[in-house]
Amino acid sequence: MNFSPSAFFDLSNYAHAELFSGCEYVWEALNKLSSYLKQQSLGRIETDIPEGVTLIHPELISIAKGCKVESGAYISGPCMIGENSEIRQGAYLRGNVIVGRACVVGHATEAKQAIFLDGAHAAHFAYVGDSILGNDVNLGAGVKCANVRLDRQEVVVKVEGQRVATGLRKFGAVIGDCCQVGCNTVFNPGTLMGRDSACAPCIAVGGVIPSKHRVADRAEVSVVPFGGVEAYLTKKR
Repeated sequence: MNFSPSAFFDLSNYAHAELFSGCEYVWEALNKLSSYLKQQSLGRIETDIPEGVTLIHPELISIAKGCKVESGAYISGPCMIGENSEIRQGAYLRGNVIVGRACVVGHATEAKQAIFLDGAHAAHFAYVGDSILGNDVNLGAGVKCANVRLDRQEVVVKVEGQRVATGLRKFGAVIGDCCQVGCNTVFNPGTLMGRDSACAPCIAVGGVIPSKHRVADRAEVSVVPFGGVEAYLTKKR
């Protein structure tokens, strides 16, 4: 299977396309993120920052014009935020984060070692760690990109019965352009989701999801008569 950046993203208009240059595997951009940010001219804040926003190492933070940063946001450098993005109340950007144009990092969303392409939204209660969100990706409320295996070993990508080594101990997910992810979904470490795919809510997902596929939980929900809470508690006793 093709794991190159072009298989997941249209980079033609992305300001930081250089991050993906020379990458055989899309996740290699995460290894380049720290050094890439060190080469940038940071410290340019071109929008009003209201009282109540915490900027750690502001000399390592760039926020482009047209951005809206709400009181209560916490941003630690190095970090770059593109034009017309929203960083909402309670957002937590922990450093080594690039947010593209017209993105949303919302309430109680945490991002670290992460790349948001243009139009990516993680608007409510998300965790985006060591992960890449493609153009116009939308994460429903409570989506988590788990980035560390329970045994703390190297993360591998599992596809068609094979295991592809990543060389990374921390690696969450790569979510391709225009994907839609339902609320409270958990991506296991090393998950790759192809372009234009969707994921139903409240399930754990791992491995490789091809482009234009939908991940769904086949378990049926049963709806049966119920005598009320008091009757249920009496029966239990």
